[in-house]
Amino acid sequence: MDENIAYTKTNLISAKGTLDLSLKGFDLLDKKRNVLIMSMMGFIDKAEAVQNKVTVIFEEAYEALQTANITMGITNVEQISQSVPEFEDFHILDKSIMGVEIPEILHKEQSLERYYSFYNTNTALDVAFKKFQEVKELLFELSEIEDSVYKLAMEVKRTQKRANALQNIQIPKYKGIVKAITDVLEEKEREDFFRLKVVKKKHGE
Repeated sequence: MDENIAYTKTNLISAKGTLDLSLKGFDLLDKKRNVLIMSMMGFIDKAEAVQNKVTVIFEEAYEALQTANITMGITNVEQISQSVPEFEDFHILDKSIMGVEIPEILHKEQSLERYYSFYNTNTALDVAFKKFQEVKELLFELSEIEDSVYKLAMEVKRTQKRANALQNIQIPKYKGIVKAITDVLEEKEREDFFRLKVVKKKHGE
């Protein structure tokens, strides 16, 4: 209890107002935290599913690539790989979840366009090319999800910290102030009432 606080009705009203705002603030932060956690858990589940897909398709792609290397020669495969252009046709936008900006990657799904002729190539290279295309699409989705999880987790941490400050510091402090001022004012009212009775008694009222 702050000794510098005057025990007045004005300060009581002010303290009650601050306490009310603190309680409402905590309630809002608690709801925000729950929504953020639910959203984050949803993304985590999606990330796990996409990661599993990536693992399976990567294995299939590398198996096909190894076959192509063996049957066509590593040098030939490397020369063909250099003809594949770097993919740059994507944009990153932001969307909001409870005020948290999370990424949304927009890109055009490419048709399966081969950058090599069928001469001196085989089906193993076709399979590897197709599988790595699928991996690329999944990695767009996975990077979007993982960045979203990170940003939501950081906001959950910040929200939890603010909620804890209200719950453990601000709210107890102003509950104590309200109680202390109320107790003093009630005691003062009792003393005033007692003095009034004494005065009336002296005057024979």
